Amino acid sequence: MDPRDNPYTSNVGAQPPALSSRGGIRVQRGVDETTSRRQYVDMEQTRSRRRPGDVRDAIFATMSLRTDAMSTREIADEVAALVGETSPSSVRSYIGLNTPDMFVRESRGLYRLREDLRLPLDEVEITDTPSGRHGDGDYETYRTGNAELVNADCLEWLASRELHSIHAVVTDPPYGLHEYSDEQQAKLRAGKGGVWRIPPSFDGHTRAPLPRFTTLTLAQLNELDRFFFEWARTLLPVLVPGANVVVASNPLLSHIVAASLSRSGLERRGEVIRLVMTMRGGDRPKAAHEEFRCVSVMPRSMWEPWLLFRKPLDGRAQDSLRRWGTGGFRRPSENRPFGDVIKSAPTHKREREVAPHPSLKPQAFMREVVRAVLPLGKGVVLDPFAGSGSTLAAAEAVGYASIGVERDPRYFKLAKSSIMKLAALDVPVSE
Repeated sequence: MDPRDNPYTSNVGAQPPALSSRGGIRVQRGVDETTSRRQYVDMEQTRSRRRPGDVRDAIFATMSLRTDAMSTREIADEVAALVGETSPSSVRSYIGLNTPDMFVRESRGLYRLREDLRLPLDEVEITDTPSGRHGDGDYETYRTGNAELVNADCLEWLASRELHSIHAVVTDPPYGLHEYSDEQQAKLRAGKGGVWRIPPSFDGHTRAPLPRFTTLTLAQLNELDRFFFEWARTLLPVLVPGANVVVASNPLLSHIVAASLSRSGLERRGEVIRLVMTMRGGDRPKAAHEEFRCVSVMPRSMWEPWLLFRKPLDGRAQDSLRRWGTGGFRRPSENRPFGDVIKSAPTHKREREVAPHPSLKPQAFMREVVRAVLPLGKGVVLDPFAGSGSTLAAAEAVGYASIGVERDPRYFKLAKSSIMKLAALDVPVSE
């Protein structure tokens, strides 16, 4: 065997490949996954002059792009595509010798990279796509005021976005993914519910539908974890250092989302508590209301967690503020800091009439949060799950530039008509 083909020669127990702009790992964005993997290897190297450690680096590059387990054959094929003909036995030996230090064996012949050893994509040198595709080039885009709305899948859109072009994120994502699948959305629009709970009307008021997250299966919870990990990893290169990421969640699922975002490389910075009385919880046992009249199966929910994360700073907070305009939260006034508990009311009827989205949040709350995420009041706020455009409307109301991405054509159409209407509403400002 050519020693250059032996990835574990003098490398057993070695650390993952270091990332630098001088060579080694490159990523090309906006193209298919196979091409992206190929770009992990410095294209200036020729396969005939392979250096010791190239196969090792290719193994890490290949497995960093996958959250699920891979067979050794899959890994060997991908490594060969990256660095040329490679002995499959060399790949198997390297993985075997470095398990469990670097790899996790899921079952016979199936391995995944340890989460803490994944290559941080936000530190990888990114090269432009051959077509020079950036931003909304291939997507339907609507612009109004300081807002830009894109009809696209957020992962695809993020993969085509310029580096360091977003200064903050405020978003209310699909908590469980399942409730926003085409099947469940069709049931919701037909009033049949599905995973959505359609509360009964009473006192002349129609209650907004709520997703029943207690119905999610273990597989769906694992899907949630994988999705938010992938989303955050794709988001990181687009953010400037110090960018705030604020993600709405709920008490039943926030721990899963928070863990996924933390593993991705974002820094946990706490959470904002929205104090609001909801229709979630507080019910008596189903089909046994009379028998257990003094029992609630779950507490009535009176708060909503909004997770706070940040892309790691490049230096000190003051350095990030001077260079990027990020690294903190804008104070409501010079003498009052932004707080992590915000009193809020349910979304007002007049807002729901403008934007009838099942997860619409009130403008008073949204404006307070959106205003705070840009500490110097400048930059671009992104909502990758734009829905009816409430984040963009809040940004418009406080004078910020914003971008929203929404994959559902119906909600995209709704947001086009509602952004400026919501922004124009006169809403109370917290004191």
